[in-house]
Amino acid sequence: MSSRSGPPPQVSPAADFTPALLQPLAALARRRLFMLAANGATLAAVLAGVALLGSHGGFTLVDGLILLCALAITPWNAIGFWNALTGLVLLHARRRGVEAAAPFLAPPEPQGALTARTAILLTVRNEDPARALARLRAVKADLDASGHGALFDFHVLSDTSRPEIAAAEEAAVAAWRSEEGASRIFYRRRPENTDFKAGNIRDFCTGAGARYDFMLPLDADSLMGAATILRMVRLMAAHPRLGILQSLVVGLPARSAFARMFQFGMRHGMRCYTLGASWWAGECGPFWGHNALIRVAPFRAFCHLPHLPGAPPLGGPILSHDQVEAVLMRRAGYEVRVLPVESESYEENPPAVTDFVSRDLRWCLGNLQYLRLLAQPGFAAGLEPMSRFQLVWAILMFVTVPAHPLLVALLPFAAAEAASVAHYPVGLALGLYGGMMLLALAPKLAGVADVVLTPGGVARYGGGWRFAASVAVELVFSFLLSAITAVAVTLEIVRLMLGRARSGWMAQARDGHGVSWATAARAFWPQTVFGLAVTAGLAVVSPVLILWAAPVLAGYGLAIPFTVVTADPRLARFAIRTRLCAVPEEFAPTRVQRLLAGEGDRLRQAA
Repeated sequence: MSSRSGPPPQVSPAADFTPALLQPLAALARRRLFMLAANGATLAAVLAGVALLGSHGGFTLVDGLILLCALAITPWNAIGFWNALTGLVLLHARRRGVEAAAPFLAPPEPQGALTARTAILLTVRNEDPARALARLRAVKADLDASGHGALFDFHVLSDTSRPEIAAAEEAAVAAWRSEEGASRIFYRRRPENTDFKAGNIRDFCTGAGARYDFMLPLDADSLMGAATILRMVRLMAAHPRLGILQSLVVGLPARSAFARMFQFGMRHGMRCYTLGASWWAGECGPFWGHNALIRVAPFRAFCHLPHLPGAPPLGGPILSHDQVEAVLMRRAGYEVRVLPVESESYEENPPAVTDFVSRDLRWCLGNLQYLRLLAQPGFAAGLEPMSRFQLVWAILMFVTVPAHPLLVALLPFAAAEAASVAHYPVGLALGLYGGMMLLALAPKLAGVADVVLTPGGVARYGGGWRFAASVAVELVFSFLLSAITAVAVTLEIVRLMLGRARSGWMAQARDGHGVSWATAARAFWPQTVFGLAVTAGLAVVSPVLILWAAPVLAGYGLAIPFTVVTADPRLARFAIRTRLCAVPEEFAPTRVQRLLAGEGDRLRQAA
């Protein structure tokens, strides 16, 4: 599976428009220049403030390090702020704002008969077969009920390595085929997990995939409703140069306290952010690897993934394959778009802090592989500037993370220096602190504002008091979790530099489970030691700063109890009973969710 030596020929029906004739390229260029200017001005303002603060009493080494930390942290927060603000404006201050970001949604949306054939793919590796198939069965039942089911086939693509799970997979699919008929249900297991999930889908494309116009990859925790799938198929059929259409994926109602709090915040953080990003990313949109409709022919022809030179984890097969496939699709002259509105497109989130951090570290290593990818001769040739930016941005997402704990570690030293400065500008320091907090929280605050401004929005979350309490709980939760993750990613990057980082993909935990104190201590003792050390340093130098820094410091010092408590089944039962951090689908389940619940009942009866 080697990459082509150069870019494929560009085929554009009009040079002044995007390939699917959805937008003038000049308009997108103006939007991108605006975002560049807005983010540049934000970065300049923050750096100027930090430099001015450091100049009081003489610019020292500590001031220089803080300035470098601000340089690393601010771009990520600034782009989040401007994406979220843009999305909020499009939703509530501009007529037909969603269409400005997603022009393929302009009325009239395509209707009528469908003829395209679509393969729905479930990729699994050492998953619970009954659990994963229940989701696929629910998707099939919803599509069949829509009257369009005959146009969809269902493929279980297994990379399972454990014989007992493979046998259970085969038996479960055989029973399903016997129950419903074998004509549209297929099972294939590869003896070797070559190139991981990307290789699994690649093998499908070069084989059975030739029979289909589109494919819809689902993960083992994915769920999509028929209305959303049919809408996406119609949109793809109406725009032949649309190569990938990514749905906005939201969390299903969760049974674990950790997942409930995480997905509540993610839903608000992603909604305005994604719409704002779509406004200027345009035809160079994201692909997240699942819950997306893909045009099979160009994907098979042009989205080959190269093997990177050297040994894993940075060499070998590309782990974070999705964004690479997106930029290759765009290079081939097809658009990659995101459907930036909530619909029946769901996933489940990790049930505990330990699972979440493990997933984040896998993503970290996968994204850092882009360093070698961009250095490969010929790979970047023909890539759109926006595509190159997306790959670089994916690298910076993790490379800049160590700046967070470093900035925290510098607090006692900065406080000691400030104590020796007469007339220290406390107001400027607090202003910078508040400004950085605002930038970091902007995506979630914009999502909350969207709910409040939308008629009936708060009621969908169970009413004002429940929604307000959930927002408050989730904000505390996100501060604690981000601190834990920052240290974990920093240590992984250090391990990578020392040649000791882990590689490969393992099966993920899907169901809620408790975490023992011993397990939490083994996983997060470095965070605890780090947080206590910084707190002790502040206590010696300036105890009052502990109160100001508490939102940042608490996540480190409380890492172990936070992990145990958020995985505790008792907290989960309380959250479910009180509907704390509930999402709208918990109050009004969709049809595909009800079908999934029926599958769960069937499995319990069979057991």
